[in-house]
Amino acid sequence: MSEIGEYIDEWLGYLRVERGSSINTVSNYKRDIERYRLDLESHGISDLKTIKSVDIERHLADLSAGTVSGKPAAASSIARASAAIRSFHTFVSATSPDIYNPAARITSPKQGSHLPQALSVEQVNALLDAARVGDDVTSLRDSALLELLYATGARVSEAVGLALDDLDLDEELPVIRLFGKGRKERIVPLGSYAKAAIEAYIVRSRPVLAQRGQGSPALFLNSRGRALSRQSAWEIIQRVAGRAGIDEDVSPHTLRHSFATHLLEGGASIRDVQELLGHASVQTTQIYTRVTPTTLKEVYQLAHPRAKAAHAN
Repeated sequence: MSEIGEYIDEWLGYLRVERGSSINTVSNYKRDIERYRLDLESHGISDLKTIKSVDIERHLADLSAGTVSGKPAAASSIARASAAIRSFHTFVSATSPDIYNPAARITSPKQGSHLPQALSVEQVNALLDAARVGDDVTSLRDSALLELLYATGARVSEAVGLALDDLDLDEELPVIRLFGKGRKERIVPLGSYAKAAIEAYIVRSRPVLAQRGQGSPALFLNSRGRALSRQSAWEIIQRVAGRAGIDEDVSPHTLRHSFATHLLEGGASIRDVQELLGHASVQTTQIYTRVTPTTLKEVYQLAHPRAKAAHAN
């Protein structure tokens, strides 16, 4: 497989597991990026370090003119292809900083923002209950993983990257240490349910899994005693969601989004949620979190003086 092909595979896995993109989105992006790769190769370009902005602009122009596929692409298809290419090169440059991002200044028509659907509190409770199907080592691990993801809003990469030493369960309010993008560290509290699930896993399940491996310091281990992968974490959530009877496409990112949404609906400030999610900018938090019309109505009625006067009458 070529270097570009290897990065494409890693990027598609990142979209599905880390970003929580739908199967349809990943399929469309895969088609767009493979067409882009083949077009580059037809022009003698196979090294990521040699791709320039003009190569991307030419590809998009050829899509519009119909040179690539034999018929002109619709504006929406070109916008999606541009988004796929920008996402791919951003991922590559973040993974390998020595590779320049030629798509940094490429723009495309703005498309509607499709946020992941937050689960209701009832759905989350059903999901977490479905993870606790027994006392076997796998069920204890799966329950601890899902409880932690919902209790902290951790990214899946942060969760599977946790080591035992990153937990402090002896505090009155237990906390964990998460390492986000750029290895930026943050301390996040754990609720009582997550603490109980993690303690049960550490005492009764993890030692059994660890005996099958070679002493991995990772908190979450797979059946071979190695650190759990992002893909495995996604598969666990999919399996548990099916058992819970949840029809929506549930991913680790869904739990992160639900975590933030439920905190806001419970009265947390967006600045506090920003800190818990590990966002550098509050604007990013506003994208992840969505205040419901019901919440807005309640805030208006409680806070606006004329609304309160009208309500009193």
